[in-house]
Amino acid sequence: MSQTTIRNTDYYSQELSKFPSQSPQQHYQSQANAVEEETDTDWRYNPEKIIAYYRYRLFQVIGRLINIVIPFVLLALALWRDKITNKSIVNSRKRAARLREILTKLGPAYIKVGQALSTRPDLVSPTYLEELTKLQDELPSFPNEIAFKFIKEELGLAPEDIYAELSPQPIAAASLGQVYKGRLKTGEEVAVKVQRPDLIRRITLDIYIMRTVASWVQNNVKRVRSDLVAITDELASRIFEEINYTQEGRNADKFGQLYGYIEEIYVPKIYWQYTGRRVLTMEWINGTKLTNIEKIQAQGINATHLVEVGVECSLRQLLEHGFFHADPHPGNLLAMPDGRLAYLDFGMMSRIKPYQRYGLIEAVVHLVNRDFEALSHDYVKLDFLTSDTDLRPIVPALANVFGNALGASVAELNFKSITDQMSAMMYEFPFRVPAYYALIIRSMVTLEGIAIGIEPEFKVLSKAYPYIAKRLLTDPAPELRASLKDLLFKEEGFRWHRLENLMRNANDSRDYDFDKIVNQALDFLFSERGAFIRDRLADEIVNALDNLGRRTWFNLSTSFRQQVGLAVQETPIELREESYTVKHLKNIIDILQQTPGFDPTRIVSVVTKIITKPETQQLGQQVAERLTQKIAARLIRNLLLEEDKPLYNNSNEMRNIKAQQPILPPAAAMR
Repeated sequence: MSQTTIRNTDYYSQELSKFPSQSPQQHYQSQANAVEEETDTDWRYNPEKIIAYYRYRLFQVIGRLINIVIPFVLLALALWRDKITNKSIVNSRKRAARLREILTKLGPAYIKVGQALSTRPDLVSPTYLEELTKLQDELPSFPNEIAFKFIKEELGLAPEDIYAELSPQPIAAASLGQVYKGRLKTGEEVAVKVQRPDLIRRITLDIYIMRTVASWVQNNVKRVRSDLVAITDELASRIFEEINYTQEGRNADKFGQLYGYIEEIYVPKIYWQYTGRRVLTMEWINGTKLTNIEKIQAQGINATHLVEVGVECSLRQLLEHGFFHADPHPGNLLAMPDGRLAYLDFGMMSRIKPYQRYGLIEAVVHLVNRDFEALSHDYVKLDFLTSDTDLRPIVPALANVFGNALGASVAELNFKSITDQMSAMMYEFPFRVPAYYALIIRSMVTLEGIAIGIEPEFKVLSKAYPYIAKRLLTDPAPELRASLKDLLFKEEGFRWHRLENLMRNANDSRDYDFDKIVNQALDFLFSERGAFIRDRLADEIVNALDNLGRRTWFNLSTSFRQQVGLAVQETPIELREESYTVKHLKNIIDILQQTPGFDPTRIVSVVTKIITKPETQQLGQQVAERLTQKIAARLIRNLLLEEDKPLYNNSNEMRNIKAQQPILPPAAAMR
């Protein structure tokens, strides 16, 4: 988090000390007149400066607290009265509208809370949902003359000198600004976003109160171990970036560079010559909110598929580059007429470090595969637990919580239910919530809320797993290679069913093809880090060849006995079916054939590449030696068992035991 100074104390104090004692029109005008030229770094979040300013303004803080608490108390009393008089249903719309009005009046921080709730149909009743949805872009606007004055001050020209057309009134008003539809002199349709005045004072006062409360709770409530102050600072720093439209423009450009290659994602163009700290001019997007399902479907667009596209894009943001959109509410996600998903409003972005990205992937894999011991170590890597934490009691707790939450399959995973279960468990053990994680949860829960509104049975994690599987199979990062090894190899051997599961899921992921998986697999297999896998693979090949040889010899001997009229022996249990390894190899071949980009003619080049590797020759030697040792050991054991007749109580028992013994001679096995 940046700690850059906000220009100078005099100007900062001047900006914060303005009281709305004037009429709204006079107040807005005084705000506009007071604005000075600032640099980008002047508006970075600086908690020390905010604390220094409000520490000695107790009455201002108390006054704000009263303004916050009283409306909510009165609303709670009204709801209680409705309940005891059986008027809850009759008055529900009235109370929902009152909640929206309270949040609107309290300002940007509380409006954002309402926006987050507006995406949760599983938490909020339809009546309240309808009212809270209005907080996305139907807030009260501020006067045009103030907006146009800001445009002139930021861009150096009057609006009529820049835009050929500009809507007479804002077409949308949000928590931090309002948007006009315009047209440039060169003909391009644009959206012109102008910042609200008086943002600094309102935001900093609320942040000071939130930070003070967080600090008190953190220091006095022992059950709370998370760094609430750091979480508050992380959210505040994102809000401060959001009120700098120059930074938002940079974010949009970067977002387009990182994710614009995805066919169904669209990022609007920023017109930099008409953009400043308080004014943003960007390409106009014709589209429909994702929540307007009927209108989307009327255009022949699959709304559920667009949400899946959004989920995949969010995963790439979180797990590939670590630069993610932290405010994906419906007002910021539009379905375009051509079926693409357009992202808007890049003010609130956040970043995740590489070790956190890889840690999240590993945690999802361990969660899906119910490897709770490994999951407990993931929480240490992700900074939820300190390195000296005793994990022994935490492992069964994770198994109890997530074992119930996961259900029977990946398809049943529910992001919100898992986070809720996790939150409950955190009170019992020394967990702490890292600051970066709070924004991830907010982003993913919001996205899942949008999805649930479209498809009630939608599960974010079940849609995420194909992408996770693809990353595990194709990403060369050492962290993920180690995770893949732990996932596939255990003491009992190679877990083929997990490899099949990964490959089936990865087939559903975008840009996953045959060449990628084969090349990555071979590069890793023949690297130093793949030595362990080659060794275990040798054992698997030996077992498969041994089983195949024994079955072949038994079938030949049975056929010979039938031809000469001898009694046919019953097939031993271990030879009645194909070996475990052979069955799974056949399954994997079937999966590969269904993989995008599979070309049978390429198998020849792949086999040639494998044969020419010196590691392949070493692997062949290992297989030959181990197979010879195994056959020799079986021959010796069989000879000894035949001579050890006193071990059996009667001839029938001896015959039954001998019938189950391998009868394959060494020479036949080697053929």
